[in-house]
Amino acid sequence: MAKSRKSPKKSPLPLIDRIVRRHARIGVVGLGYVGLPLAVAFADAGFQVIGIDTDPQKIRRIRAGQNYIPDVSDAVLKKCVEKGRLQASSDFEVLKSLDAVSICVPTPLRKTRDPDISYIVEVTEQLKKASHPDMLVVLESTTYPGTTEEILVPALQSADLRVGENLFLAFSPERIDPGNPKFGLQNTPKIIGGITERCTQIATLLYRQIIREVIPVSTARAAEMVKLLENTFRAVNIGLVNEIAVICDKLKINAWEVIGAAASKPFGFMPFYPGPGLGGHCIPIDPHYLSWKLRSMNYTTRFIELASEINQSMPGYVFQKAQTALNERKKAVKGAKVLILGVAYKKNVSDVRESPAFDVAKLLEEAGADLQYSDPHVPQWSTEGAAYRAQKLSPGLLKKMDCVIIVTDHDTFPYDQVVKHAPLIVDTRNATRNLPQNKVVRL
Repeated sequence: MAKSRKSPKKSPLPLIDRIVRRHARIGVVGLGYVGLPLAVAFADAGFQVIGIDTDPQKIRRIRAGQNYIPDVSDAVLKKCVEKGRLQASSDFEVLKSLDAVSICVPTPLRKTRDPDISYIVEVTEQLKKASHPDMLVVLESTTYPGTTEEILVPALQSADLRVGENLFLAFSPERIDPGNPKFGLQNTPKIIGGITERCTQIATLLYRQIIREVIPVSTARAAEMVKLLENTFRAVNIGLVNEIAVICDKLKINAWEVIGAAASKPFGFMPFYPGPGLGGHCIPIDPHYLSWKLRSMNYTTRFIELASEINQSMPGYVFQKAQTALNERKKAVKGAKVLILGVAYKKNVSDVRESPAFDVAKLLEEAGADLQYSDPHVPQWSTEGAAYRAQKLSPGLLKKMDCVIIVTDHDTFPYDQVVKHAPLIVDTRNATRNLPQNKVVRL
């Protein structure tokens, strides 16, 4: 049993009243693509918010009113800082003064493809020293079903703190899609699942202050599973369509034409598109949390494993397409000047996490290619083998290349100029679909 803890001096108002009146002090731990938009949204709604992160550069930038996340309004962040509603700190002692805390730390995979929840554990240890009666803690970091119940509850519950009575714990999966112009934090429905019904009610009330639609589910485990289903659904379907692209190539059929035609069906079909591999923090990683959990229960998630195998093979398939195309032009990969167009994991963002460009580049480097890249969103980029600076696209640069590989289809790329001046293009995104195809090799 954990030691009894004294409560810090706090408002005499119950937590529910403090939330409704927007007097509650909110903490957000982890100020990345998920945490910073959340912190700014609470601050903009009138709450006092403290963002907590161990990265001193993020702390300095927020204190200066400088935004570093594309999905956050520069003006709104600056306004919240200037009005004193948004503060930033690396000192976990501030947790003691907070009424509600949202945990938005990374949950990567280890090299063994097992979940790394060490960041969640570290934050939980800090909360263990700071939690007090009438406090809400919401985990948003993607993880396996059971994490909130198995990690947070035993660490935070004590003689003075009983979950569902005077300590409230819940899980709410983040649904941030960086660079999405249509759906952001406030107009994307939010899922909430508490350890108890009372936990769910209080967490739901808090998030309804900033999000238009909040959907409660029966348990924290159900909420944790929602996130994994969403991204497993995408990973499996992308794996399917990647295999369809390979099949169509062998049958000499245009896969993009087939997908486009199938998408005309108004029911029973949802289009997914092939590519050079999966990227970002969610889709390549989240399904493995589910696989890992089920392996501990002696069950094999066959669809997930097969989809992962196919998706992980796509960078190699792209390399083979480039190698074959160069060979047909009597050019070896070794010594060939190759330009990767786009290294972010998706179009129109600067995020390179898990980008398939890393694997494509690694294969080209190992084969001895003279590699360069261009990406207006990523000025500097490093692989395991080398560090690069982004090249500015120009007719002269394109003409010097032996091959241009389109990995990320940013809208700002002048594809007409690429097709006009580059001698060979490997297009993994169908970005050149409306342009002459005599020099283009599709995925």
